[in-house]
Amino acid sequence: MPMNAPFPAVRIRDEFPVFRHHPDLIYLDNAATTHKPLAVLDAERDFYETANANVHRAAHRLGSAATDAFEGARHRIATHLNAAHADEVIFTRGTTEAINLAANSWGRANLRPGDVILASVLEHHANIVPWQLVAQQTGAVVRPIPLGADGNIDPAAFGALLTAEVRLVALTHCSNATGVLPPLQPMIAAAKAAGARVLIDGAQGIAHAGVDVRALGADFYAFSGHKVYGPTGVGVLWARRELLAHMPPWQGGGEMIDRVSFDGTTFAEPPFRFEAGTPPIAQAVGLAAALDWLDRHDRPALLAHETALRDRFEAGLQSLDGIRILGAGTARGPITALAFDRVHPYDVAQFLDGYGVAVRVGQHCAGPLHQWLGLNGSLRASFAAYNTGADVDAALAALATTLDMLA
Repeated sequence: MPMNAPFPAVRIRDEFPVFRHHPDLIYLDNAATTHKPLAVLDAERDFYETANANVHRAAHRLGSAATDAFEGARHRIATHLNAAHADEVIFTRGTTEAINLAANSWGRANLRPGDVILASVLEHHANIVPWQLVAQQTGAVVRPIPLGADGNIDPAAFGALLTAEVRLVALTHCSNATGVLPPLQPMIAAAKAAGARVLIDGAQGIAHAGVDVRALGADFYAFSGHKVYGPTGVGVLWARRELLAHMPPWQGGGEMIDRVSFDGTTFAEPPFRFEAGTPPIAQAVGLAAALDWLDRHDRPALLAHETALRDRFEAGLQSLDGIRILGAGTARGPITALAFDRVHPYDVAQFLDGYGVAVRVGQHCAGPLHQWLGLNGSLRASFAAYNTGADVDAALAALATTLDMLA
């Protein structure tokens, strides 16, 4: 596709079989999970049909083919992230397991009583709870980074929290609940200048803006396959090689060992030290195919398309009474979160489903953010490559009818 051309969402939609099975589906729940293009489905099926075997150490040709496919996926993902080394890419089951790995390996080895972990109020539970658990084990404490009136991180408050006791800062690339984009570059630079490590939850960022981990400057970056047009059951923790070299294993079993005896066990070098048991082989192949598919498109045009859909949706909301857009006063990704003055968001979501409009409702695993907002829940619409202006217009019409019925 020529660069700077309009993003061809209508044509791309044909690459997603789900819309053949559900031609009237208006799918605006992409922040929860994206659908999969044929390129991803074909890659997984081809692996199972032509190279299905366990990886590493096999003496037969299928084992070699499986290993080549799996390690090829690791290299492909490293390239996509602009990682310095392929062995900085660790396969996990998803973002949640990736953050738990960092917390249980790096955290337990490095945190001490009195150390501080900073996590913003924007964070998904997966970037709060693992740090709370490791803090209980190590004597460290977790402190929230407060938000400003616009719903984004308060820079002055963050700076005041960056004391000598801070060992790790946990930040989202893009809020899964409101789409708010924290000012990562200056925050990472400030944290590193204060001597802290930085972990970024990239689950909502990588599918839209992409990421260059070397340019970003963080120490850890976690993401899930299923939010970037790839399979479920696979994710990635990227970490700097020099950190991984000194991190102990988190889970024990096959694959992650050098030598085992009852006198003691020694462990493999990274990344294998952190991949106990049979890894998600076909899923890793599918994830690499998803990134291939994504990189074939004009990424700036894709982001512009998704942002235009969000803006079109929010412009249409202006004619409807009793709706508040959360985080509207700051930079956001292609996510719109709504609060309602007179109706419950669960009721709205159920009525919208009757019109074929799929949205997400609840606290979106962001309880502290909703407590800060003073809300029990919100309704979230999130946009992806295959969404169109027609989707937005149909969703707005369905929402207007729903609010009339519930009034």
